[in-house]
Amino acid sequence: MAKKKQSAETKKAETPAQARARKKRQIFVEGHRRKFLVVVDETPECESALAFAASRAQRTSGHLALLYVIEPDVDFQWLGVEDVAREEGHNKAKAVFRLFGRKLKAMGFEEIVPEEIVREGMKAEEITKLIEDDEDIGVLVLGASKDPSGPGPLVTTLAVGRLAGTFPVPITVVPGHLSIEEIRALA
Repeated sequence: MAKKKQSAETKKAETPAQARARKKRQIFVEGHRRKFLVVVDETPECESALAFAASRAQRTSGHLALLYVIEPDVDFQWLGVEDVAREEGHNKAKAVFRLFGRKLKAMGFEEIVPEEIVREGMKAEEITKLIEDDEDIGVLVLGASKDPSGPGPLVTTLAVGRLAGTFPVPITVVPGHLSIEEIRALA
């Protein structure tokens, strides 16, 4: 009897986010394709993640999704300033998507047309929300920094931090020191 009560209490302690995170992925249901999600920004390690995800998407008949998160810099006092900052963020996102589109072509992935997603908020939270919302996302691909101080903030937060054991999809971390050819050979 105590075990049943403890089990019920454990279920009650579960947050709604945890319950949503465990919902079944639709990756292999007819009409769905597994998406490899890459978070793009201006860091050099994104290129490693892009190469790996594009290779995996191509080899497995999957899809590539690129996410750009516009993070708030400060709390704006005036609505006009906030609107200008938001517009600048969206323009920067478009520029980053164009850059990564050219990088895909330069790597030999001309036939891959990635889905481009822009979110506003804190990066780790928006990544998690997107994965909860899109049941076709099967893998999050992150690039690790070559910097000896650590793998980078996203890898540290998502793959190593408190979220690592409860993250809703597998996380692939691509070492930053690998060449594009080495990455393609591994994918």
